[in-house]
Amino acid sequence: MTKGTTFDTTKRRLQEILEEVQNGSTQLPDFQRGWVWDDDRITSLIASVSMGFPIGALMTLGTGGEGVRFKPRPVEGTDKRLLEIEPETLVLDGQQRLTSLYQALVGPGATSTKDSKNKKIRRWYYIDMEQAVNPNGDREEAVFSVPEDRIVKRFGGEPELDVSSAEMEFERHLFPVNKVFDSKGWRRDYNEFWDRDREKIDLYDEFDEKVIERFEQYLVPVIKLTKSTPKEAVCLVFEKVNTGGVSLTVFELLTATFAADNFQLRDDWRGREEKLKRAHAVLQGLQSDDFLQCISLLVTNERREEALSLGKPPHEVPGVSCKRKDILKLTVEEYKEWADQVTEGFRRAARFLHQQKIFKAKDVPYRTQIVPLAAILTALGRNWEDERNRKRIARWFWCGVFGEVYGGAIESRFARDYPEVVAMIREGGPEPITVTDANFAPNRLLTMRTRNSAAYKGLYALLMRDGCRDFRSGEGVEAQGFFDEKMDIHHIFPRKWCDRESKRPDDYNSIINKTALSARTNRSIGGRAPSKYVSSLEKNAGISTAEMDAILASHRIDSDCIRDDDFEGFFQKRADALLDRIEEAMGKPIARDPEVFQEVEDYEEEEPEWDENGAMDSHHVAT
Repeated sequence: MTKGTTFDTTKRRLQEILEEVQNGSTQLPDFQRGWVWDDDRITSLIASVSMGFPIGALMTLGTGGEGVRFKPRPVEGTDKRLLEIEPETLVLDGQQRLTSLYQALVGPGATSTKDSKNKKIRRWYYIDMEQAVNPNGDREEAVFSVPEDRIVKRFGGEPELDVSSAEMEFERHLFPVNKVFDSKGWRRDYNEFWDRDREKIDLYDEFDEKVIERFEQYLVPVIKLTKSTPKEAVCLVFEKVNTGGVSLTVFELLTATFAADNFQLRDDWRGREEKLKRAHAVLQGLQSDDFLQCISLLVTNERREEALSLGKPPHEVPGVSCKRKDILKLTVEEYKEWADQVTEGFRRAARFLHQQKIFKAKDVPYRTQIVPLAAILTALGRNWEDERNRKRIARWFWCGVFGEVYGGAIESRFARDYPEVVAMIREGGPEPITVTDANFAPNRLLTMRTRNSAAYKGLYALLMRDGCRDFRSGEGVEAQGFFDEKMDIHHIFPRKWCDRESKRPDDYNSIINKTALSARTNRSIGGRAPSKYVSSLEKNAGISTAEMDAILASHRIDSDCIRDDDFEGFFQKRADALLDRIEEAMGKPIARDPEVFQEVEDYEEEEPEWDENGAMDSHHVAT
């Protein structure tokens, strides 16, 4: 091993590796998925080994180290009694190849695989001796498989090939691959079957030299990670080399390490996940890694506070963090200590989001922001409910949304916001950097056109907080949202009207010209001028002029501009009104520029518009 490295490289005989699989000294870490190679791929793999062609390297990890402990599991197809054996080596990369070769070459039964239609099957593998030694033969075609009963049948059910007895194998010169490392007995019986015919002896001798010896002498490159390799390195290495499989998450890796201490993390999380998501629709997007990140924030903060209390020098004081390496340092005891508290923290986060009029996961501006929010509410306990504290948390939340700071480098943002918000509330500390640095540019309103924008979702929620009411029913949009799943954001000046009046798409498709309405109301609006549909709504729904003005005001819409079909006046006044609302949420002024609403690129069409007959326009693109 090179000095300073955590790995070594070598070559090992395939037969030795498979023997270690069989006796349990080589196993798999429990996070490895079940093997999935199909019949054709296994056939090709066997053919490659038979010709001495490379099949790729294995990556292994030594067990017994303090840096990483995984719950092992034996390779599929081995004796179940191996569950009681503590392995010396775990295979990190090469599981499918190793499992396929073990079952085909060494295993006691037929190989479990799947056909081209992904149907599970069990197969025995053979090599046609005559074709294998033929210099003009195709080795890929010389290797083939048969069903578990060793009888290949035609479409009508009649046998096409029957090798269900050794004599039938001898007669057809078909060598069973599972005898390749123990071929002496089969060779003896083969020669006796042919009464030691010189031609058949020569055939076997040539087959032994060109095929069997290749298997016996085959060397596999092996990258050996030492037992001192840290968990985060194992996780990173696995993700880099496991290009053919499913990426390993930090949750799965931690599940495997916790299993070594007889704690089933996956089962524990599933129970918590089910309860949280069943009770709170706004948490439907919650993921296992979110939960672990929240715990990591609390645990690392506790470690930091302990180091500070002991007067340790700055370089020995750990930071607050929820990066992968820190999550992987969590112990079972730490998880158990915080899991219930964090679960309650996410419940509080759901309650907080409800207070902000965010009720569904799709309406959460930043799903990631729920992680530090839950950590903050976990740390504060019931104190978060105080009016002053709730307002401070809300200000931080909305600064994160409209400052649009949770789109990248989120782990460092989590680690900074969590302690800063808690310190501000507990100790009267300074405002968090997310609050002081948050900035919203007025012309951003022009580019807010779809739900892909966190600020777009945020403004939608703010309008609901203001009690915006449906144009037709006068009912609060918030209430309608619970009973009418077709609530969405629609144009105020209809797109069809705007096109007729030659208004700029960049203007009329922005959030400035949109608000929350029911689908039924949007259909009744159609493509008519605002003055006409407002008048019609008042008449048909029995709404007075004063009441309609109040409904429009609840959306921050100037009623005079609507009744005069004054798009330009409406546009400027509503832009100012929305900026006022964002200022209020962020608790800080927004610099205004009279000429800020200039042309903006990246136009996108959005939700459906309806014509005067209630039919959907054919050119719409739904949000």
